Amino acid sequence: MIQINTVKRLPAEWEPQSAVQLTFPHAGTDWAPILPDVLPCFVEIATVISQFEPVLVVCQDPEEIEKWFPSSSNANIHLVQAESNDTWARDHGGITIMEDDQAVILDFVFNGWGLKFPADKDNLITRHLYNKGVFSSGIRHGGMVLEGGGIESNGAGTLLTTSECLLSPNRNPHLSRVEIAQHLKASFGVENILWLENGYLSGDDTDSHIDTLARFCTPDTIAYVACTDPADEHFEALAAMEKELQAFRTVSGDPYRLVALPWPDACYDEDGTRLPATYANFLIINGSVLVPTYGVSQDAQALDILSNVFSDREVIGIDCRALILQHGSLHCVTMQYPKGVVTFT
Repeated sequence: MIQINTVKRLPAEWEPQSAVQLTFPHAGTDWAPILPDVLPCFVEIATVISQFEPVLVVCQDPEEIEKWFPSSSNANIHLVQAESNDTWARDHGGITIMEDDQAVILDFVFNGWGLKFPADKDNLITRHLYNKGVFSSGIRHGGMVLEGGGIESNGAGTLLTTSECLLSPNRNPHLSRVEIAQHLKASFGVENILWLENGYLSGDDTDSHIDTLARFCTPDTIAYVACTDPADEHFEALAAMEKELQAFRTVSGDPYRLVALPWPDACYDEDGTRLPATYANFLIINGSVLVPTYGVSQDAQALDILSNVFSDREVIGIDCRALILQHGSLHCVTMQYPKGVVTFT
């Protein structure tokens, strides 16, 4: 018998997309006390994305959410009812791979970032969407606890991640580092895994998700957050992370092109808790890059830097001060699906 090996690949975010998913907040989420403040932010994100591609809005009450979108502007916005605990689509959304050029959605376990928060409803959303016929591709269980925000793909066989997140004892305690790496390689078809041992973001609940720290922009370009203030609590950890990035090599042995993103002025909530503001949490979509802004002086510089990195796309700032009040930002509330994966009838 001839054994045929399936070629797997995890697409990069900049590849053509069929839709972006958002899971909207409601009164049963932690957003309840500030729902009137945060809903406009979700609406703005969905509206801007809809100018470039379809938007899949997962919501508890479609009739209520529909009121936020004028009929003249919602042709590309599709509401699907589903129960949810929270709104972080990046982490409970399906992760799409290509198998011999056929898309397959991997439905990994989402356990609330290592059992920190309830996630029983969020963990069922991807399967629920599949059962409703939203996906035209197949679906398969991912076989471990994993969040989309915890991994970055360059689309060419390399994965970037953090050991703080993937080795968290409340995610996959039965798996060693070697076993986790083997599972990632088998699931995504990657040849090379770049592990960051340093780097964190105060106020972050995810155990250092890579999408808050460092992001692939091209197969050999990484944008990362850089703190230049020795008095800042992040200075040492991010300096150590920068050295790690400088030491990384591509599959061909070349150093990566590194692009330092500015460090925003510290943002705090009303109780004085520092919030996880980061420009690395941008979202790449068809023809555009959406960049979180925080009403600080570094916003303009971040937009300018990313405009140079993504010179072929329109770079648009989105005010995400409301999002960081629940310790996430723009990329965290979205999940893209490659071309041909999502279909709306």
